[in-house]
Amino acid sequence: MFTIPFFLKKIGAFFLHLLFWSGVLLFYTYFFGFDSANFNYVLSFSIFLMPSTIATTYVFIYKLIPEYLITKRYFRFGFYSMCTIIISAYLIILSVFYGLVYLSNFEYTNMAPISRSLLFVTTAVYLVVIIASGYKLLRLNLKHAQQTSALETRILETQLKLKEQELNYLKMQIHPHFLFNTLNTMYGFALKKANETPEMILKLSNLLDYLLYQVDKPFVLLTTEINHIKDYIELEKLRFNKTLNVNFNYQNIPESIEIAPMLLLPFIENSFKHGSINKGVLNINIDLSCHNGYLNFAIENSYTKLEISNHGIGMENIKKRLDLLYKDKYALIIDDTEPLYKVHLNLKHN
Repeated sequence: MFTIPFFLKKIGAFFLHLLFWSGVLLFYTYFFGFDSANFNYVLSFSIFLMPSTIATTYVFIYKLIPEYLITKRYFRFGFYSMCTIIISAYLIILSVFYGLVYLSNFEYTNMAPISRSLLFVTTAVYLVVIIASGYKLLRLNLKHAQQTSALETRILETQLKLKEQELNYLKMQIHPHFLFNTLNTMYGFALKKANETPEMILKLSNLLDYLLYQVDKPFVLLTTEINHIKDYIELEKLRFNKTLNVNFNYQNIPESIEIAPMLLLPFIENSFKHGSINKGVLNINIDLSCHNGYLNFAIENSYTKLEISNHGIGMENIKKRLDLLYKDKYALIIDDTEPLYKVHLNLKHN
């Protein structure tokens, strides 16, 4: 359906073309009028030359260039261009004869000097064709660049959406996994009616708030993650009682450093879940520090390979999250040489 903007665009294009061809006519009149005082002859000759110039130009800019040159059909472009040039050359020759026969009454000396030369007339016509074709090529290239840029933008937006969906999927897997472990711990204490149950509920409440609300943020303060790690460790201490020996050392932690939420906690959770109690004690050592723009996180726990045959959903998902959020900005080393299971993460933080 044709709209008012469509008609306005067409009218604007029409007047632009009219202005361009008026300029070409003015150029022809000035060019062929050089060293000639017969203005009527020059104007008539220029007007007679206009149709062949217009036809040749439009064939190139609306047919040959868009359909054959831009689409890289070079053989057809060359063939049809040659045919167009031959036909236009014939029309140019007719223009010269028109100047000789009708405007000069077969008097060669009455012709405008430049219009006598077939070379000059041809040069004037093809100069206009070349300029118009060059402008058309420039516009097509700019349009193609804009389309390419728009396509790249759409691709990037699609990739970002897929990345967000994958991250959300990973979070959906981590959430119930983590929630199940913490609720299971709390359930055990409730059965025993332990005095520590209120404290445990408070710490678990803080963890659940972090899990359900803070984790949807792209980044959180590293100090926030540390506080919830401490709450989680305290919960596990209550569960393990005297069978747990855990050391959590952190130093040189600037207040402004941010990381992805729940990035470190799954490593620690896996240490509790898959660690082995040797000589009646589960040993876990955690070190966290920041130096020169990098976060260094190391954790080790006692284990046997039979105990850690399955690393759990959390460990696999954390590797995927690292790839998505910190691609080429981290190094993760896992050493499963008994009797210790060691994880070292070096991460360029925000």
